[in-house]
Amino acid sequence: MAVELRKVETVYQGYVTLLAATFSGPDGTFTREIEHHGRAACVLPYDPVRRTALLVNLPRAPVIWSGGPQELLEAPAGMVEDEDPEETAVREALEECGVELARLEPVGSPFSSPGVSSERIDLFLAAYSAADRVAAGGGVAGEHELIAVQEIPLSLLWAQVEQRKVEDLKSLALILALRVRRPELFE
Repeated sequence: MAVELRKVETVYQGYVTLLAATFSGPDGTFTREIEHHGRAACVLPYDPVRRTALLVNLPRAPVIWSGGPQELLEAPAGMVEDEDPEETAVREALEECGVELARLEPVGSPFSSPGVSSERIDLFLAAYSAADRVAAGGGVAGEHELIAVQEIPLSLLWAQVEQRKVEDLKSLALILALRVRRPELFE
């Protein structure tokens, strides 16, 4: 069923941009709101020798507002700025987790919430070693991210998946991808 984009108006512009898009389709004309804030990248750093993964805990306003946890466990992620998604993933891993990543394994580039958002997020896995932990992490000073870094055994991380405790979709997708690609790391 084909629809045609007729008009787009900016309703609000700030950290996010809210658009009103008018479409025409077989049943007539209709409007949909679109939340737009750009492209993102996310990486799950994992140590295949020690069988651990690096994740971050941080408060997320929408999650807290909707009654979720005060902190959300997530793989490091961020907005693609003046760089490609791979560079973003490497930068975010260093800023948030203090780990230098050399080789990324692409997983996919899905739309994160296609019913309301234009965000496309590039997902990566990346092996690291203890020697690659070069800084404390915690995010960029002045961005008020309040990041706490966690190095979690993959067996414990999988238990959290099975207990439905991993509530961030991009992180869940990456943990599942790692489990499919490297099941022996979770034993």
